[in-house]
Amino acid sequence: MTEDEIGRLIVDVAVRIHREVGPGLMETVYEVILAHELRRSGLRVERQVPIPITYEGLRFDEGFRADLIVENKVIVELKCAERLSNAHKKQLLTYLRLTDKRLGYLLNFSEALMKHGITRTVNRLHEVS
Repeated sequence: MTEDEIGRLIVDVAVRIHREVGPGLMETVYEVILAHELRRSGLRVERQVPIPITYEGLRFDEGFRADLIVENKVIVELKCAERLSNAHKKQLLTYLRLTDKRLGYLLNFSEALMKHGITRTVNRLHEVS
């Protein structure tokens, strides 16, 4: 599957989960259920993946963790916040750049309608190199 196909499936499953479980629970609830449903769809999903900083051949482990990485291609960050901030978007972009991945999704499960809680982010630096 391509990154975009994986992304469409992630969004479809997130919307379905949001309808079934409802908004506003703790992030971990959505993370566990989303990972389970994506695996049931046949995708490889890793949870709480460490994201190191690599610079000039050195590796720094600063405690960054991606909520989900799907098929080693798409990063998913889950939030349960009244409103997403630029810091949330920077977090996802940081993870994309540090892992050299192109596509990520920020999913805010606190929104009344899930479609309002979906932010798709593309790592443009990935396209340049």
